[in-house]
Amino acid sequence: MSDKSAYQQKLEAQLKEWQAEIDKLRAKADKANADARLKYDEQINELVEYQKKGQKQLEEMQQASEGAWADMKTGMEKAWDDMAKSWKNAMNRFK
Repeated sequence: MSDKSAYQQKLEAQLKEWQAEIDKLRAKADKANADARLKYDEQINELVEYQKKGQKQLEEMQQASEGAWADMKTGMEKAWDDMAKSWKNAMNRFK
């Protein structure tokens, strides 16, 4: 398996995990009172934006040739790490 394929699988797994978290939060929001639901919806929207950015990065990586992937790998890893930290910070606000 190439480095690109392994990284792609890692990103796909992370996106699936994030979707599962969003789904759980939506279920909690559905059961919350109106004020709490507004807060949940704000946070969910923020998380969805992070997920969309991650999906876009994954698509860019999938379209890149192996050579281009090698050139973009470092920047992509940093961007993904920053996004994952932002995701984690947003999730911590729910606790």
